[in-house]
Amino acid sequence: MPPLDPRAVLAGRPTARPSVGVVVTIAVSSVCLVVALAIMLHGGGAPVATAVVLALAPLPLLLAGILALDRLEPEPPDTLAAAFGWGAGVAVLLALLVNTAGLDLLWTPMLGPDLGAYATAAISAPVVEELAKGAVLVGLLWFRRQELNGPTDGIIYGSMVALGFATVENISYYAFAAPGTLAWTFVVRGVVSPLLHPLCTSLIGVGVATAALRPAGRRVVPVLAGFAGAIALHAVWNGSTAFGLVGLGFAYALGFAVLAALAWVLHRDRRRIVRLVQRYLPPYGAVGIVGPGDLRMLSSLRARSRARDRVRATLGPGAARAMADYQQAATELAMLHRRHALGLVPDDAFVARRDPLVALMGHARVAFTR
Repeated sequence: MPPLDPRAVLAGRPTARPSVGVVVTIAVSSVCLVVALAIMLHGGGAPVATAVVLALAPLPLLLAGILALDRLEPEPPDTLAAAFGWGAGVAVLLALLVNTAGLDLLWTPMLGPDLGAYATAAISAPVVEELAKGAVLVGLLWFRRQELNGPTDGIIYGSMVALGFATVENISYYAFAAPGTLAWTFVVRGVVSPLLHPLCTSLIGVGVATAALRPAGRRVVPVLAGFAGAIALHAVWNGSTAFGLVGLGFAYALGFAVLAALAWVLHRDRRRIVRLVQRYLPPYGAVGIVGPGDLRMLSSLRARSRARDRVRATLGPGAARAMADYQQAATELAMLHRRHALGLVPDDAFVARRDPLVALMGHARVAFTR
């Protein structure tokens, strides 16, 4: 068999290079990020370097937490980067322009400066920001639907978009914090409530991922439900500031309830993926790429990790990388079978995607079973 590029096979592309759509998205997002920062930071404020450092400080921990959820079937890094970039650039710029226009042209003339600012935060901003962030998830549903294999994928992509948005938004909050309140602002936004945006946009992600596993005529309702849930949660959080500690307590209780619900969804989805592996992979024992021991190994993250560690200790890092490729290809193959069974993948596309995955599993198996 000819050599295979594992990264290309796992990404489902002819080469491992990022697609044109991903490159364009990152480029446009970068330009929008520069423009948004120029607008937000115009007119002074605290030292920009300090604001940037504070905004970036919690980011590694938050990213690590999100990527830890993505171990069973990791998403393509370039697509994750594009999602983060969209949130940090395009979504921030759109929200900044629309929210500012709404405040100046609608709410302030109607309600005055103070009530106008509150109406913008509690009514306009949740709608505008969630629509801006969720647009890229709808784009994934339209152009890269094969990347959305279940709720976990939706939560991962939604969280990445939201983290990009929240990071840039926090720069403006820190830069314009009132004198003597910068530390408190950091505690409130960077420590106490860093999950607001990820929680909201994860609801859109769940709706979009649910739609991706439905026929074309049944995709609108879950997407709209995801947007409605995200906007409602965001509005409750922003609007709670008018009700003191009682409002804040209610907002936090609702946020924890949503977090618990998403954790339950992630747990159920992981079990679903394991069942797909156990259901669709046993027939491949006939071609020598899956055995009973492999099925046991593929059925839990702990067993997968132990298998990689054992191979690394005996055969080296190259064989461990081959084991990781085998594990991901097996998971991709199981989910491909599920999409085919649901009628979402035509027979010719199914074969075109299946055969490279099977070949990769065969190549990888040779490397780690020496």
